[in-house]
Amino acid sequence: MLHVSDTSKEVILSIRDLKVKFYTEEGEVTVISDVNLDLFKGETVALIGESGSGKSILGLTIIRLLPKNANVSGHIVYNGIDLLKIDSSLLRNIRGREIAWIPQMVGSSLNPTVKIGVQIGEVLIDHYNYRNQRAWSSAIDLLKLFEVEPAEEVAKGYPHQLSGGMKQRVLIASAIAARPNLLIADEPTKGLDTIKKTLIVNIFKKIKDLKPDLSILLITHDLKFARELADRVVVMYCGKVIEINDNNSFFELPLHPYSKLLLKSLPSKGLYPIPGKPANVANPPSGCRFHPRCPYASDICEKSSPPLIKLDLNRCVACWLYKR
Repeated sequence: MLHVSDTSKEVILSIRDLKVKFYTEEGEVTVISDVNLDLFKGETVALIGESGSGKSILGLTIIRLLPKNANVSGHIVYNGIDLLKIDSSLLRNIRGREIAWIPQMVGSSLNPTVKIGVQIGEVLIDHYNYRNQRAWSSAIDLLKLFEVEPAEEVAKGYPHQLSGGMKQRVLIASAIAARPNLLIADEPTKGLDTIKKTLIVNIFKKIKDLKPDLSILLITHDLKFARELADRVVVMYCGKVIEINDNNSFFELPLHPYSKLLLKSLPSKGLYPIPGKPANVANPPSGCRFHPRCPYASDICEKSSPPLIKLDLNRCVACWLYKR
């Protein structure tokens, strides 16, 4: 087992030997394999990779929102508590209050029959016993902070009256209302234009100003968004973590061949598509799962899966090029 761990920093979330399987009519499918990762207090980690790499599944696993046909093994330890071992009542006390989740599906994540102000304030009523008026006032303050105006009128309205960008900001306000210690955001810029993406970046910066010790896990395919906000970058491919790197090093000198090709596929780098098709997690290739698409692949890559190799305090990579 290998992971990046800086002993000078406080670990708020520790994932060890995590494996997630789904039982389907076609058989058993392993969607996450042997993930080991530490998240430090006050840092922002961007979890990136193509669709189907397991990013969102990892986020849902942390807060135990997977469907009933999922089987999870390993450990997810938050502040000394293994989230996979505790009962549902204790989990409910942690979820929302200490660990908050911003879902990907903006359109279906807000209750269409409940006023916006009530939806933002309900976490304060549930976890801190706020009276209705105090929770309502807090909701309006958050709407103002995130420039959802006129805040008082928006609070009285319903989700169908808001644009996609405004709904996204309402979801963020709902997630951080209780001032959690860990925020997991799943594709918070999905479907937004450039101007609205910039607004979301600024909102996350405001959140960090509001609570500097907040840890954030950003699940995103938006590399520009990741570069703006992340302290570290974690790359997933076909259910596995294949690179952990600090932000500057990742965008200037990425380690894994997949990471290099992923950055070359950006418009600013010439828009060169990654050759081949993404690996199918239900039937992954043998050995290194990226080897069918990798320009550096050799015989060992096809036969054996590379371990996650620690290069220094802040960088890990799963690639036989580094092992040699």
